[in-house]
Amino acid sequence: MSVSSTSSAPSAYEMLREQYALRLPASLDELVGPSAGTVDLPLHVVWSGRRSYGLSQPRSRMSLYRTVLAEGQRQDLIAFLNCDLLIAQWPLLRTLISRPLRDAWESRFPELPTNKAATAA
Repeated sequence: MSVSSTSSAPSAYEMLREQYALRLPASLDELVGPSAGTVDLPLHVVWSGRRSYGLSQPRSRMSLYRTVLAEGQRQDLIAFLNCDLLIAQWPLLRTLISRPLRDAWESRFPELPTNKAATAA
């Protein structure tokens, strides 16, 4: 008896996308993180390297958002991300994160702009 090589097991992409989707807030309005100042991330989000980010500096802010999106749990997303800043920088940010992460966010939140015409804050 032979076993079919086609399996119904989810792909790595599907598994990652689902893991990211489980952490998402119910609405972008829940993202009430700071819009100015400096953010210091806890060790459970960033366990090595840079932990402090200045929101007035675009590269620093982008690095913070990339880190929190990829490594943060739901409460971290809510505490450290700001809805308006996320929307403003999403057109560029979406190109700097993994496809499963990007697809999870864009599937849940169609209001995120996906074109370069939107302006980064």
